[in-house]
Amino acid sequence: MHECGCGGSHAHAGGGPFAEGRELVEFVSRAHGGALRDREIPGGGLATNCRGCGAPFTLTTFVGTCPACGGVHAVSPPRCDDAANIQFAGEGFTLP
Repeated sequence: MHECGCGGSHAHAGGGPFAEGRELVEFVSRAHGGALRDREIPGGGLATNCRGCGAPFTLTTFVGTCPACGGVHAVSPPRCDDAANIQFAGEGFTLP
């Protein structure tokens, strides 16, 4: 078990809450058995622009999609205080 900084202890293979891009999105979507994925970001979310199509939207949960193009984005709990920490999974990525 490793402490990942997300408020709980759990095993994870690679990645972690400070990973980048798709690796971070996959990590957050699997963290805590998938329970973190739909948990709301404190403070009502983070205003951002889609890293795929550029459309503005608010990431309200730790893993979310752009309403314009469906691009998957995520932020980890220890980094959810700044929209600059939002990571994009890349074109064509879909959540399982």
